[in-house]
Parts: sequence; structure tokens; C-alpha cells
Amino acid sequence: MTDTADLSATELLAGYRSGEISPVQATRDALDRIERHDGAVNAFCLVDAESAMAQAKDSEARWQAGEPRGALDGVPTSIKDMLLTIGWPTRRGSTTTSPDGPFEVDGPPVARVRAAGAVLIGKNTTPELAWKGVTDSPLTGVTTNPWNPALTAGGSSGGSAAAVGLGMGQLSLGTDAGGSVRIPAAFTGTVAHKPTYGRIAHWPGSAFGTLAHVGPMTRTVDDAALLLDVVSQPDTRDPWVADVPRESAVSRLAGGAAGLRIAFSPTLGFANVDREVAELVADAVEVFTRLGATVERADPGFDDPIDPFSTLWYAAAAKSLEPLDAEARSRMDPSLVAIAEQGATTSALDYLGAMAVRNELGTLMGRFHDEYDLLLTPALPITAFPGGLEVPEGWHHPRWMSWTPFTYPFNMTQQPAASIPCGFTSEGLPVGLQIVGPRWSDATVLAAGHAYQQATDHHTRRPPLLG
Repeated sequence: MTDTADLSATELLAGYRSGEISPVQATRDALDRIERHDGAVNAFCLVDAESAMAQAKDSEARWQAGEPRGALDGVPTSIKDMLLTIGWPTRRGSTTTSPDGPFEVDGPPVARVRAAGAVLIGKNTTPELAWKGVTDSPLTGVTTNPWNPALTAGGSSGGSAAAVGLGMGQLSLGTDAGGSVRIPAAFTGTVAHKPTYGRIAHWPGSAFGTLAHVGPMTRTVDDAALLLDVVSQPDTRDPWVADVPRESAVSRLAGGAAGLRIAFSPTLGFANVDREVAELVADAVEVFTRLGATVERADPGFDDPIDPFSTLWYAAAAKSLEPLDAEARSRMDPSLVAIAEQGATTSALDYLGAMAVRNELGTLMGRFHDEYDLLLTPALPITAFPGGLEVPEGWHHPRWMSWTPFTYPFNMTQQPAASIPCGFTSEGLPVGLQIVGPRWSDATVLAAGHAYQQATDHHTRRPPLLG
């Protein structure tokens, strides 16, 4: 019998339509993967097998009646533990949050996947308040990598990436305010898309403000497009969501990459990239030429915005911890407390200065995309390092954003950006290619990623943990 945990959501849905696969079988297989492998990676902080099986039986009945509820009916799906979910606590990786209910509200993207018939199986681990690019917290411990459980899965959506990478559900909803879906996707050989800001409603609002996006996390680009379409609906609870037409990402997938004008920037003009990572990304870029795109080497022309980004980030951390007393802070991630204390000293002038840099960066990238449809970069300059660390051993800087120079700039500009697996190092570790587009070009970004994935097989490799 086929282990449906190895299938994509798109393949599952085709099997449901033909009657060859049932949602009950798919959910049972996903739960079996969790039981067998989550002990090695710690991707879940909550698994609700009883509820999941009940949802799967209801989905099976709908499919048998020829009346599926929506585009995700019966697909096993997990939720990062930053998003409100009916019936489950949202602890945000922190002992300072309450495990007590009632939990009566879904956040907007969770409501959308539930309405589309997805089988919600559990919640994924996150660092405390999703503040850093790796996943460990005082509440749930360290989340590790399916390709080597001694290494980090990245973060802050590391639990989601590890889950989909091991077939512990085909889909997951993550969040990304500085790279938090793309970082773990690159480290785990999975797919993630940070959409244009305002495409997906997000409520309650993140402390990281308009840096923060909700994004799909999957193993394939077509699944990411499917999930993006489902959650790309306005919600009156989010005052920042844009009321503009949303091009279907699924319908655009067949458009491919032919005819696109693409810029390739191997360093953005300032990043240091490991040799093997650079070589694998350069090889990936050559594929786009074979797919019919016009590719040129071109840097956008901005300096590393790490200082203004850090100003915004640390001030947001200060706001998050503002209600908490000394006893509560003593139970928190010490580095989170440290940046919050630093952020509390930020003046209004400093904050507005950082926002001015952000605005200038957005204008520059808008002009850059007048000439280029897409920008290709490495997703990260390094591969995964030991779990439980914020930065690699002996690193030159104490904070996570120092090794994520390709991700956070595009939170500042609010552009869509996806990470697609583009190969493996000699040590067998995944590397990600980042595809960036102008605002509202999500469908083009994913169409290009889909074309690349159709021309390669990196996404078909299974982590050693699966045998």
C-alpha cells in the first residue's frame, strides 16, 4: 500500500477524486510519521490525533458523496504555534503564555484552511515569540533538522519545515518577519513562500508589525501555490490587508519561466557565501536560462540594511515584553530579553530613521523591477549548523540576522520571496535558492519556482531519517 505521507497535497487530492486514496488513510499515515519521527526532530508542540481522525472521517464522507468542502478537503495540515486555532492553546514558545482556554477563535489563515476542509493535525514549534532564525524555546526545547538531527532546522518556522519535510502532514502555515519561512525551508530542503505584504490577512497583529507575513510551507511549489490561493482572502480583522485582486497562483503555474527577465545577484553586493552554496545556486540559475528566461548578473545596489532592520526588530521585541515583569522575564530566552532591553532604549527618531531607510529600499527595489521581472539569490549563505545555537560556533556576530542577509531585506520591502531547494552539499545538507519578485507578483514567483522544480529533482530526495 502507498504511504501517502510521501505524496504531495496535489497528489492526495487527485487520489481522493479518483477514489484510490482516502483522507482517513492519509491522516493515519501522517500521524504515523509523527509518532515514528517527531521524537528525533521535535517539530510539534501539540498533536490532536483524535480530532484529526474525526475530521478525516468527515472528509471521507464528503468525498464519497461527491461534495468536497473546498480546495484542501482531507489534506493533513499543521499550524505554527503563533497562529490562533480553535480548541488549541497558542503558547508562542513561551512559558509566559497561558495553556488555559477557552480557545474559541481561529486567526484568518487558519479559518481559511479549516473552511477549505483541511485536516488540522497539530501545532508546530517556534522559538519564543518567533524572535529568531532558529527554533528552540524555554517551553518546547530544540527543534532539529530531518537531514541531520544534530543540526538546527532553522526558524522561526522550524517546526513547520521539519514537519512537511518528513511527511508529517503535507501543508503547514508559518510566519515570516525576517526570513522565518525561507530560512528553515533552505535548511531542510523544503519550499516556502513569503507573500506580498497584505495578501494574507494576519490577526492579531504581530509585534513585528508590517515586517510580519504568514506564508505556506510545503514540499512542492504547486502545493505552496494551492495553499497560498486558499489563504489569500481579505479579513476585516486585519486593517492592513490589501483589497486588491489576487491572481491565482495555481492558475499561473503553467506559465513557467520562459520570456522572463531575471537578475541574478550571488551576494546582493555585500554578503559572504560559502563556496558550495554559491556553486549550487549558480548551477540553479543556469537552469532558468535553459527554461527560456533571460538571466543577467545584476545587484540591486543597496547596502546591507542590518542596522535599520535590527532597530525595528529590537523595538518590536521591547514592545512584546513590555507587559512582563522581572519574574516572567527570568523564565524567557535570555537573548530575547537582551534585545528587548536594547530595543527599549530606541528613540522615536531612531525608529523613524530606520523606517526611512526601509522606504528608500522599497523605492529602489521598485525601480529595479522595472527592468527585471525576478531576482535570484541564495536563500542563505550557509548550511545548517548545530541545534540550540543562535549563530554558528565562532561566528563573528552574536545575532541571527548576521547569517541571513538575503532574507530580511525583502521583509523590509514587503516583496514576495520564495525558497526552493536547489541541491545538496558534499555533506548531504540542503541548499535553497531564493526567488524574489516585485510586490503582487506572487504568482510569477511561484510559476518560476514550479518550472525550476519540474526541471530538477532536488525536492524528491528523502531525508536520511526516513531511511
